[in-house]
Amino acid sequence: MSPVKMNVLPQAILQSPGEHPRFVKQPVCPPLDFARIHLIKDKDGIDDYLAKNIKGLSKQEAAANRNSYTKNICIDMLRRGYHKSFSELFTLIQKWNALREAAGPGSAIWHEKSLEEQPDKLDQLYHFLTRAEAAQRAGLYEEVYDNQLNLACSFEEPEDKWLSDYFYEQCFNTAQLVKIDGGKRKAQAHVNMGLINEGHGHVMEAAEHYEAFYQLTEGSSWTDETGHTYNLLACEHLWRIYTLLADKMLENKEHQEAIKTLIKALKMAKEAGNVKMEGEAAYCLSLAYHFSGEQQTALSILNTSLAIFTALRDSAGLGRAYAAAAKILASQGKSAEALKYLGEFMKDAENAHLSQSVVDANVLLGKVHNERGNYIEAFEYFSQASEAARTLNSVPLVDETKAYCGIAKAHQLMVAFNSHVAAEDPVSLKYLLAWKENRSDMCADPLTVELDKETSASKPL
Repeated sequence: MSPVKMNVLPQAILQSPGEHPRFVKQPVCPPLDFARIHLIKDKDGIDDYLAKNIKGLSKQEAAANRNSYTKNICIDMLRRGYHKSFSELFTLIQKWNALREAAGPGSAIWHEKSLEEQPDKLDQLYHFLTRAEAAQRAGLYEEVYDNQLNLACSFEEPEDKWLSDYFYEQCFNTAQLVKIDGGKRKAQAHVNMGLINEGHGHVMEAAEHYEAFYQLTEGSSWTDETGHTYNLLACEHLWRIYTLLADKMLENKEHQEAIKTLIKALKMAKEAGNVKMEGEAAYCLSLAYHFSGEQQTALSILNTSLAIFTALRDSAGLGRAYAAAAKILASQGKSAEALKYLGEFMKDAENAHLSQSVVDANVLLGKVHNERGNYIEAFEYFSQASEAARTLNSVPLVDETKAYCGIAKAHQLMVAFNSHVAAEDPVSLKYLLAWKENRSDMCADPLTVELDKETSASKPL
């Protein structure tokens, strides 16, 4: 699961810095013969000529007009003593160039503008980097963190994710030095690092950060911009990451470890007070018990999940839970019980007028009958699913149910077809050749129809 990054603090409204150097302002100049300037090869000569002949343009202003925007920002940082900010900006420019070279021609980043070609981003970097450096000199690490977080929030576009990740990491390092906020910034830094690691597929590292976030937020009243408490968010993140961890464990056949992890996920869902999450956690835990061979425990937990999804009128959840129950029972050879479960599903769906659930129930019943070789019954249920799908005005769903109808019809026809192939006699061969020439109706038996025609033709008048 690729997840959306959560910003704990609201995104700052970024403005152009008031102290930014006036490098791009063009002076109003009298008409001059600029051809003379191009004849002067010496740099100092150019500066002297501009200073003497263009009123109000100093040597520094002349250089500013000649230099690139990036160079002017770097010069101003150094002139004002922000050597760390200059070094950090220069490093970021080099990092972008290295990423571009590593990706090579034809890549998405190859066709993007470099950091040096985007003045708005350079403005943000200049403003917040210098403010962070000034705060660091004063030992005000909470202000350093806030400025770094503003930078992380400034670069949320997909092409700028590397910049955002970089500044979230800087926030994490700075948060360890903040001592006056009770650990709030440290908690924010942990959750953001968790989201970064989760986005890169580093699930174990993400879990460690979310666990630290949870521990720091226990008993706190901190809330995000939506009014949700940090501890609630920690529970939700841990529920999700534990589920992802368990999924990887199940892939590796580590069933008992997966069960332990999913029990923790269920605990987090209950602590968060999120009933939907609790139903999902119970459903996943039941599957883990099923894969480990503990079928009765799996069914018991699955019944809890079914009760939750029924109360929530969650059609998708009900469909998955009933399908899992039917699969567990079928694996034990209890097809009759599986059909009973699905019959209850159908009844609940019809009573609650849940059209999607009616479709799901018919499809599941059709699948069970199809697997048992009851192709006529399977076709009937798939047909009912197709009719219910039409009421939802969902073309993909109608197409899917039609495909199931076709499968059941094909299986139904294959019974007769295979019997003639297995017979290996002249009469059966005639049946097969007749069907190959005339397949107008897949439900009827064209072989019988063809033989009837032949018999009628051979009768004397």
